[in-house]
Amino acid sequence: MNIKFGLLPRIILAIALGVLLGSFMPEWFIRTFATFNGIFGAFLSFAIPLIIIGFITPGIAHMGKGAGKMLGLTTTTAYISTIVAGFLAFVVGSFLLPGFVKNQQLINLENPEEFLQSGFFTIEMAPIMGVMSALIFSFILGIGISATNGVALRNILDDFQRIIEKVITYIIIPLLPIHILGIFMNMTYGGQVQSILVVFSKVFIVIIALHIAMLLLQYTVAGAASGQNPFKLLRKMLPAYFTALGTQSSAATIPVTLDSAKKTGVNPKVAEFSIPLFATIHLSGSTITLVSCAMGVMFLTGTTPAIGELFPFILLLGVMMIAAPGVPGGAVMAALGLLETMLGFDQTMLSLMIALYLAQDSFGTATNVTGDGALTVLVNRLTGNKMTA
Repeated sequence: MNIKFGLLPRIILAIALGVLLGSFMPEWFIRTFATFNGIFGAFLSFAIPLIIIGFITPGIAHMGKGAGKMLGLTTTTAYISTIVAGFLAFVVGSFLLPGFVKNQQLINLENPEEFLQSGFFTIEMAPIMGVMSALIFSFILGIGISATNGVALRNILDDFQRIIEKVITYIIIPLLPIHILGIFMNMTYGGQVQSILVVFSKVFIVIIALHIAMLLLQYTVAGAASGQNPFKLLRKMLPAYFTALGTQSSAATIPVTLDSAKKTGVNPKVAEFSIPLFATIHLSGSTITLVSCAMGVMFLTGTTPAIGELFPFILLLGVMMIAAPGVPGGAVMAALGLLETMLGFDQTMLSLMIALYLAQDSFGTATNVTGDGALTVLVNRLTGNKMTA
């Protein structure tokens, strides 16, 4: 019998091994992994603009197809839900996280040489363009293809998207545990890992509580709009929640999510249109996780997140989530560029983000797909229980 060792167990094992090995291994061993981290981090920076172009452009290009009003309504509903989730995480994080991180701040990660070992050498991999340039290029190209119905170019971009998805699935994701092992080994060697683990555990609890709060909010709105008991609606969607915990994939959970959504009393045609689309574009749980993790890392490194920084970040994050690649960890991969350019994250901070995000990715996915049911009920009510061409 083949036993699949999933991403989450590999991440947990990587963190545990990093803490263990960093406590007694010699400097040359730590620097060997630091060399790998430097190369991998450079490759990740190189890949970020390609990820943006590969997923944002085809996503926008295909918006010209489909069911007209229903497509626009569904996309708008998903975006609003995602933005609300981001601001909920910001408000709660602003009150709770400073107390959690008190007396646990790291040495400033802008000067990692103060406690992190450097690699033996580095390899320069300059990105082909900046993150914002890639985002603007994606908007222009995607909207242009949609407006002109450029089938040939759209097909090329679909092929490019599949290439980038394979890069994520077969290169980046498999190597992430090694990268995280190296980071935590280095942190332990430098005497900083205790602060990180304490903050990680507290942020994790906040994230799960926010997931529950967001689902209650979504189903309260859906219940009020449809005249149904929100808790009964939520109970009917629980099979999708627990399935997503296991699959760690919104796409793989679609059959269960669709079956559960139909039991809420929505028009089957509406559910059959909305659920597969929401599985791709609605990531409220992932957004909560990303905003909370980002704030945790910022507080941990001595930076106080301000609404002026987080407001535009959350608005653009909502766009990135609509086109996030549908693979485990895809949301954090899509968000790395924004974290780097808008919040000033360096490679060490990005690595901490990846580790913290992936440690609870299955819970974020479960929140995403369960929320899809609430939004489908809402779309069903807004469209008068019928498909609109």
